[in-house]
Amino acid sequence: MLKIGLLGAGRIGQVHAVNIANNPRSALAAVADVQPEAAHTLAARFGAEVRSIDGILSDPAIDAVLIATSTDTHSGLIEAATAAGKAVLCEKPVDLSLERAEACLAVVSDSAKPVMIGFNRRFDPNFAALQASAQAGEIGRPELLSITSFDPAPPPVSYIKVSGGLFRDMMIHDFDMANFVMGGLPVTVHAVGTSIVNPAIGAAGDVDTAVVTMTYADGRIAVIRNSRRAVYGYDQRLELLGSEGLLSAGNVLENTVSRATVNGVSGAKPTYFFLERYMTAYAAEWEAFVSALIEGTPVPVSLADGVAALRLAEAATRSVKTGNTQML
Repeated sequence: MLKIGLLGAGRIGQVHAVNIANNPRSALAAVADVQPEAAHTLAARFGAEVRSIDGILSDPAIDAVLIATSTDTHSGLIEAATAAGKAVLCEKPVDLSLERAEACLAVVSDSAKPVMIGFNRRFDPNFAALQASAQAGEIGRPELLSITSFDPAPPPVSYIKVSGGLFRDMMIHDFDMANFVMGGLPVTVHAVGTSIVNPAIGAAGDVDTAVVTMTYADGRIAVIRNSRRAVYGYDQRLELLGSEGLLSAGNVLENTVSRATVNGVSGAKPTYFFLERYMTAYAAEWEAFVSALIEGTPVPVSLADGVAALRLAEAATRSVKTGNTQML
């Protein structure tokens, strides 16, 4: 059984702790967090120890670490963990800086220990099935990808100020999904954005509503739409048009009840936010990481994949600031 050290006991760290503990091939051995109370609460819940990060990394009995700390610590912790001989699953993004992320990739490229980046949406059953169908040629040659990702409500402006911005924090999931579905990187990125939801977000230097159009060397197009506000719930959809048909993956709803009366037909709203929507994906992501470690196969989402998504986020950030299309 794999012994796991968890770095970070915040909201996403708690999600990962559940999946580590519930997987029959892994056990949560130790937890570290800058907030000792959070670490103690989470560790007690799963019978784990509370240690410092150095204490976890220096323990030869710990096989791997899951990094769920603040983004500005990710690259440094990836480097330290691999140097200590640990396998790594790190939450997205790799870093707030593309240059720093690329440096991290260079540092750990020769490491014998695998590094996986937590783009959990690849493991959503619906999105994974769509990608598999596309790869199997079920709709011929893919030509136009549309990704919709709307949050139910914007986060606090205090979070916006440290998040790295919508493109690095929110749309980065969609950049990775485009890479996953299209099987490669685009050659151009053009972004438009506004702070129409909350002007305070604009005052903080970010946007809350954005559209990105990407083109590929072979003529394919991908369009990503993000908004920080969808009052009806967490809107997560994919649509892929091909030469011989269409693939689409819709929202996961609160329930499947449909009401048909003289007044019309209605149904449930999408699930409210990412914890409800992607809990199954988080569990599948962890199982994929565990399987890769035990079976010695490559991790399904590499550090290079994480850097690639960040490169698109950086290009979109430049585009929305300058109004110019960015070449990759």
